[in-house]
Amino acid sequence: MQADRIGVLTGVHFIDGDFAAAEGAIAAGCRFAAGYPITPSTEVVERLASRFPFVGGLFIQMEDEIASSIAIQGAVWAGAKAITVSSGPGISLMAEHIGYAAMTETPCVFVNVQRGGPSTGLPTLPGQADVMQARWGSHGDYAIIALCPNSPQEAFDLAVTAFNFAERYRSPVMLLLDECIGHMLEKVVIPPADEIEVVPRRLTEKKPGDYLPYLPGDNMVPEMVKAGMGHRFHITGLTHDERGYPVMTAAAQEKLVRRLVDKIRLASRDLALYEARWLDDAEVVVLSYGITSRVVHRAVEVARERGAKVGQLRLKTIWPFPEHLIDQLLGGRVRSIVVPELNLGQLVLEVERTTRGRAKVVPIGHAGGTVHEVGVIVEAILEAAK
Repeated sequence: MQADRIGVLTGVHFIDGDFAAAEGAIAAGCRFAAGYPITPSTEVVERLASRFPFVGGLFIQMEDEIASSIAIQGAVWAGAKAITVSSGPGISLMAEHIGYAAMTETPCVFVNVQRGGPSTGLPTLPGQADVMQARWGSHGDYAIIALCPNSPQEAFDLAVTAFNFAERYRSPVMLLLDECIGHMLEKVVIPPADEIEVVPRRLTEKKPGDYLPYLPGDNMVPEMVKAGMGHRFHITGLTHDERGYPVMTAAAQEKLVRRLVDKIRLASRDLALYEARWLDDAEVVVLSYGITSRVVHRAVEVARERGAKVGQLRLKTIWPFPEHLIDQLLGGRVRSIVVPELNLGQLVLEVERTTRGRAKVVPIGHAGGTVHEVGVIVEAILEAAK
């Protein structure tokens, strides 16, 4: 186990999901973090704070989550890859700046290690009730990318992916862990840096005066600059034109906001990361994500042993919701989709919307604090299979 020349801590580790997410951020090139302590996410920034001095990074503990969520955006425009970390209550405070990042097309990563809520709720116990917050937490029309690991290994892997997606689409990306994944200790393999795909920032080669910061390029995504390159331009959360200057018209709003949404929505197939098992003969599919998917795996095994034709679909990308995967399922023999979540019904609403009555949708809500009992999911599968 040793750090390579750019600070990636290669080798085999026994670490928790919070530490793994921090290492993934470093491997992706993140060199700035701002945050404020909150259970169960604090270990992410503790790891970053201890590791950054060895890789040329900087962590600042801000006075609150609001300051943290705007500090990282200043760092991005100064040229850094940047991250902030919190849990549900802190993400609520960051909501305005998540919208600001979407409007200004500032690539950055927000980590939410979910816990039971609402309010102070269960600070040390798991939940998955921030799914809709991740998608709709700010105001107005915008799109976001949200990834959901189910192991410390994936916390590392998807942290790298989160930064890559942020750079590729000039968008904020949410990495949604939960308390179980954040605090779970497992084997994590960190490969050498030259084996990790890292998407660099696409900086313009245009001369000062020729560059427009919001002129769409490939896939509707503009090129970027950083402070010190000699460019002079305006950044605002107001509706703006391709120069970045405010334009208060319905036409400008339509043009800008539709592009902000479409650059993510139309890329949903490319953004969709998932794992599928036992779908060839499935008449029932259990759709899950995060820690719940680990319970589901065993439940599906038990149900198949009892004769149920059931498969498993685990989403790693939950936003944009992969509607095409639901269409593929319903193009075969699938009659029912079972959706267990550590909430009282959030992502299941997207499943219901996208099935459009073509299959029975069975929610298994659980308010959090513990994971589901395997038997509860097995019984729901067997009932759905009748």
